[in-house]
Amino acid sequence: QLQLVQSGGGFVQAGDSLRLSCAASGRTFSTYAMAWFRQAPGKERAFVAAITGSGDFTIHADSVKGRITISRDNAKNTVYLQMNSLKPEDTAVYYCALRNGMVTRADSAYTYWGQGTQVTVSS
Repeated sequence: QLQLVQSGGGFVQAGDSLRLSCAASGRTFSTYAMAWFRQAPGKERAFVAAITGSGDFTIHADSVKGRITISRDNAKNTVYLQMNSLKPEDTAVYYCALRNGMVTRADSAYTYWGQGTQVTVSS
């Protein structure tokens, strides 16, 4: 089984930055699309961003464009979520996910999931 291990969450103030990491093990990393989702308290899980296996194409939710960016380093088998200018509404549990296929916003398409990491943004 593929394993995705997340790190980098924490407690920050509005306007601060964080970078989340998601490290994959057990399989060849560069052939898989990766994505980030988040689930805020009392809300459904929402798409944040996704990236192709090669890293040549990304998509981002409208709510995070210009502030939050997905990237990957295939030499390290790691995908990142750089979060700048954080807002209280960014508070959520963030999950990374992997699929053997094209990038998509649909969470049902992703086969493997990280354990989740909490991001809390105070005003």
